[in-house]
Amino acid sequence: MMLTVAHVAIVLLMPFLLVGLVNRTKSLWAGRKGPGLWQSLWDLLRLLHKRPVFSAASTPLFRAGAWVVLVASLLAALIAPIVGQFAPLQFDFDFILFAYTLGLARIFLMLSAMDVGSSFEGMGSAREASFTAFVEPALFLLLGAAAVATHQTSFAALLVQLQDSPAFFGLAWPAVMVLFILLQAEASRVPVDDPLTHLELTMVHEVMVLDHSGPELAAMQYAAALKMTVYAGLIAALLNPVDATVAPAFSLLAALLIMATVAVTLGCIESLVARLPMRQVPRYLMLASLLAALCLLAAGWTVRS
Repeated sequence: MMLTVAHVAIVLLMPFLLVGLVNRTKSLWAGRKGPGLWQSLWDLLRLLHKRPVFSAASTPLFRAGAWVVLVASLLAALIAPIVGQFAPLQFDFDFILFAYTLGLARIFLMLSAMDVGSSFEGMGSAREASFTAFVEPALFLLLGAAAVATHQTSFAALLVQLQDSPAFFGLAWPAVMVLFILLQAEASRVPVDDPLTHLELTMVHEVMVLDHSGPELAAMQYAAALKMTVYAGLIAALLNPVDATVAPAFSLLAALLIMATVAVTLGCIESLVARLPMRQVPRYLMLASLLAALCLLAAGWTVRS
């Protein structure tokens, strides 16, 4: 029960803190104070009190799209093991539902963008669809590697057994790199995307939410931060050295510290590295697929030996 409550609390609150840590890290690199850690929470509350404005060309699909994206992201967050390799929703092959729940959110994000009839937002949707073709294979190859190494069929069990597997030391850091690249892609972070850009040649996620306002824009922004939390939580679950069933409080503290470290690392990268040119983004995402494929080969070799 304690782990379930902790997981839900992290899912609801950690997105604001992680965004705050990223922004404060970038501010420190720029030599300024920057916004507070909870500024994104106050921004979301402000958007919730604003009246949305809808395009005359939009249909009910546009209005529902933001909420489908948010609900799908919340469902994925409840399936993903974050707190000490634990998740409230656990069942056989739940990682498949996790992947396609995020895919459902991505589809409705693109559909709601195209529903306003703007070629500009259609361009962003096309870019999002092309990036997805490189993201999903990396995720499934990584999950396949964990399944081969552990012979488990549940997302949480995969991570628990992976730490006790002989293949862990060969898979851990490549898997962390894959998850980190997927985080940058799913959460629209540098070098894959930049949530602060307003240049036509570089916009991907931002261009797809230009017509959203008020509560719908808040839902989109929160969903993006939630995806960052999910992947940071997966990295934390993979590296968490404390067993949640033995010491739940210490396991929770370790998960929070690792997730905060991921956010600070993101802030440092976004301060020191430029956004990749559009033609080089697929190559960067293919690096995640290559690393995941190497993890799968390493897992198979370890099991056979």
